[in-house]
Order: sequence, then structure tokens, then C-alpha cells
Amino acid sequence: MPERTVLRKDQLEVSLVNEKKLIKEGAIKDDNPLDESEPFRELCSACRKGDLKVCQEKITEGVNVNARDLYDYTPLILASLCGHYEVARLLLESGSLCERDTFQGERCLYNALNDRIRNLLLEYDYSKSTDPLQPLAGHITSLLTRDTPVTTDIVVTASDESFHLHKFILAARSPYFHGKLAAAPESTTWKLPGNIAPDAFNAAIRYLYLGEPPRELRSGPGTGFTESEVFGAIDKISKHLEIQSLMDSILDSGDRRLARQRRTTELAKGREQMEEWYRANVLGNKIVLETTQVNDVKWDRNNSIFADVLLRSDELPDEAEDGEVQKSTLFPCHRAMLLRSEFFQTMFSSPFREAQVTERLHIIDVDCSPDVLEIILTFLYTERADFPLEVAVDVLFAADMLFIEKLKTKAAVVISTLGSSGMSQAEAAKTRGKDEDDIDIYAIMRAAWLTRVQRLEEFAARFLAYRLEAHIDTPEFAELIRESAERIQARQEVDSIELIDDIRFYLNERFRLRFNDAGLDEMMDEQAKPADPEAPENAEEVSDITKGVNELDVSKPADAAEEAQETEDSTHGIRALDGGMVEDEFDEDTMNYEILMDKLELLLESLSLEA
Repeated sequence: MPERTVLRKDQLEVSLVNEKKLIKEGAIKDDNPLDESEPFRELCSACRKGDLKVCQEKITEGVNVNARDLYDYTPLILASLCGHYEVARLLLESGSLCERDTFQGERCLYNALNDRIRNLLLEYDYSKSTDPLQPLAGHITSLLTRDTPVTTDIVVTASDESFHLHKFILAARSPYFHGKLAAAPESTTWKLPGNIAPDAFNAAIRYLYLGEPPRELRSGPGTGFTESEVFGAIDKISKHLEIQSLMDSILDSGDRRLARQRRTTELAKGREQMEEWYRANVLGNKIVLETTQVNDVKWDRNNSIFADVLLRSDELPDEAEDGEVQKSTLFPCHRAMLLRSEFFQTMFSSPFREAQVTERLHIIDVDCSPDVLEIILTFLYTERADFPLEVAVDVLFAADMLFIEKLKTKAAVVISTLGSSGMSQAEAAKTRGKDEDDIDIYAIMRAAWLTRVQRLEEFAARFLAYRLEAHIDTPEFAELIRESAERIQARQEVDSIELIDDIRFYLNERFRLRFNDAGLDEMMDEQAKPADPEAPENAEEVSDITKGVNELDVSKPADAAEEAQETEDSTHGIRALDGGMVEDEFDEDTMNYEILMDKLELLLESLSLEA
């Protein structure tokens, strides 16, 4: 073993010893606690197999993606070690840690099966790997410095400095402000006692807005406050606003490991507070009414939940029951959170009517169902996006319309992980028919094209390739191939057709995996071994096994003989897709592969296409 590799392993072992010592002393928390629960075992098993569907289900259930099993393996290490790129990406997107200065992070990088996975792990740096809520926190923090469009609705003064803030964030994050604003929701200014240092209040505000704690606080002759006075003011303001963990966050900011753990905890706490406030006030105050009555709604700007816009979603025509009038839903929202969508950000920054501040709130139509709009709002306010497969395509289109890329990716993950993304050919064969009852693969492929989601295109092509015999003779499949060819502008006759290329690729993968599943390589190795000169009879017996059971002892019972005959029939009575008889399953796969490839060529000829 190379000296560099031995040294690296020694460093990892020392890292583990030091980490365990600090955890035992209580200096740091265990990032990767031992988990012997059945759900975690199922997650680890899925990571070994590359089963995206089960991984997504377990993550949605809340299984800790950073726990470890009895052998000190985390799900991310297992996925990386076994070479499952998509599973590793899903885990990283869900908050799996891969930090180079930790034992488990180094193990993950060291054991990655290939450079593609290793590069993926390296892409998820400190902020990405440790803060799955960072996009939400980053947006809320940015509201403190965002000038346009104006979304603030209260000015708080500390000493001689003024802070332009948002009532709904203050009410959601600070029990003090929650009580004060509930009693006087119309307040637009607030003045703090003059003995509170502006830096102290600024630190508190950054904390409330999910920002990172300041590592340096201004003090000294030029500021009028000593360092002890600034810390004393922070302690005072944290008690005043009832945010007691503010001081701990500042004290822990000097240690990277403690700072990360503290920030993870604080972001989770902040998200929970924002979600609780959102569900109680935004969803709790939505209005369901007849569509014809929407224009009669007059919502005053000075309202108790500080909403500054109403989003309208109409019930789809086929959702209304016979004899019932169409219903619409109005959601009271805050433009500050809607800015996470580029669609709304452009709208509110424009000179159009929706961007103007008026006494009555504007009603803005959103072209999706109320259920889908609620999913979108929940994501914008809380970063949560848990929804079933039944609405995933609708969420995909809505997220594309509103330019919410992360939600588009989430919808693509929901769709693709509920198919056969990680299945072998044999496993996929067992699910044919059942999966197609759950998803319309043609609609999904068209949705992928329209929304430009490469992940979905790959999934749909693989799904079709693994079930090609069920689709290749249908007019729907032929039409899909024609549409794929027409998507290439100014297509020449010799140009390739992307869908055909992808299906051929995954068809090769399907049958290659089929041979691997059946252990063909091992059988070839066995045949290549020289015969044992001391046991020639053994070699004869091995060859006889493949000849059936005609030479079995006739003294065996009749039922045993019948079973042997059935075994022979099943071995020598396999039919290929064209109905022809083949000797074994390897011949069957070879024949089926050639049949499917030939059918693809015939289909292209019938469509007058070349690829």
C-alpha cells in the first residue's frame, strides 16, 4: 500500500479518536449518532442498492440522514462507496454532511467509488452541506439590505440608528414583538431605550432574520461603548426580546465545529417558528368563496397578520362537483417572502398595478389549483416541499411558471424516485404495469421537455427502456419519438434523436445489468478454470447438471420425477418476445435485446426518420 495512503488512514483514525473524546467530554455534539432503528436500516440498505424510491420515502419520514450504523457507515458513505450518484446527490440535497475536517466526511471522500461522485461531494462545501435551510435563511437575511422593492412595514429606532423591518418576521421570531404587535398591529414605528447599543440590537436583528452571529462587535472610544458594555447590552436585549440563545450563538461563533452545530440548531428552530406562524396566520386566514364573489373582497392594508398582497387560485373546472358553483381561494401573503420567486420579484419591481402600495390589498391571480398554490407558499415560507406523486407534475409546471428552480428539482425528484430509477432489469420486470398505473410516462416526458428538466428526461427514457416491449408497438410511443425529432430545430436527416439515443443507452444498461444479476461473469470464470486432475468425475457431474433430469434414479417417487420434468421444461421451454423458443435465459436476453433494437429501427423507418 502506498505510503501516502497509509498516512491518510492514520490521520482518519486519529481524527476519529479525537472526535470521540470531544463528544464524550461534552465539548461537541455527535454529528453522526448511532441509529439501530428499522427505518434507518432500510435507508442504509436502499443506499447500498441505489434505490432512490426508498431513500426518498425514508427522508420524507424524517430519518436522520447523518446517523451511522453499527459499522460506522453513514448513508452518504454507503451511497458513495457503492457508486450510486443519484442517491448521493439526493442525500446531499437533503442535508447529509461531507466536511473534510471530520472523520465521516473524510471517509466519504476517501471511499468514493469514482471521480464523478468525489467531485459531487467536493461541490457541497461547508455552507451547502451543513445548512440545508440556507436558501431560506439567506433570503430572509437579505431582506435587511434589500432596497427594492420596498417590503418593510415598521421602523425600529435604537439610539440614533433606525432599522427598517418586517412585522411578520418580528412577530414570528420574538415573543416580545409577538405580544406588542398583536396588541397594536397598526404600529409603524418603535423606539428602544437609549441605553441599548445599536450594535447589540443589530446583532439581535440579524439573529431574528436567520443571519449568522457577528464575530466582531464594534466597541471602543469611537463608538461610545466598551466591549463589556456591548456584551452586556446584547445580554439585555436578548432577555428583553426573549431570544435567550443569542449570546450562546455569538460565543460559539469562534469555533467552526461549534458554530456549525449551533447554526444548524438555530436555523431549524427559526424555520419551525416561521412555519408555525405561517400555518396559523396565512393558511389559517385563507378565504374560500364563490369565484363570482372574489372582486367583492376588500382587505385593508392595516391587518392583524400584516399581509400586503392576496394570491388567488381558482378551482379547476373538473374539480367542482355536479351542480356546485366554481370556488376560489384567497391566500393573504407577504411580498417579502414571495420575492423568493423570480416571477413575483419582477412583478413587484415593475411599474404595474400589482407593485403599487394602496389602501386595499391587490388580488393577484395564480394559474394553478389551490392545493398546488398552498404547496408553493409552504415552500416559500418554510422550505418544506412534501407532496404526493399525484400532484407532482402540477407542482413542476407551477414552479416552472413562477421560476422557483429548487421546487422544480424537488418535483422532479418526487416523480423520478417513485419509478424504477435504481432497479435492476429483473426488479423492473416485476413492476411493469403497476408503475404505469401510477404515472403517465408520456405526460412526464413532455413535462420534462416543456420545463427543461434534464433529470426527468433521463428518468422517463430509462423508464421506457426498461419496459420497452410494453410501449414500442403503441401509437403513443411512436408519437413521442416523432415529437422528440421535431424538437431539434432545422433537423437534418442524419441528426440523432435524443430520446432514441437515451433509450438505446438504457436498453444496453438494462441487459448488461441483467447479465450481472444472473452472475454470468462468475460462470464464465468458473468455466475458464482448469479441471482438477484429481477429480474428473466432479467435472462430469457439473456438465450433467445442465442436461436436465433424464438420468435421475427411476426409483425416486413419481412426484419427484414430475417436478424434475417441470424443471426441464422451464429450462428448455423459454420463449423470447417474438414467440421463438430459446434454450436458456441468456439466449432469451440476447434475442430480446436484438428484437427490441430491430423494432426501434423499424419504427424509425415507418416514421421516415433516421437516427
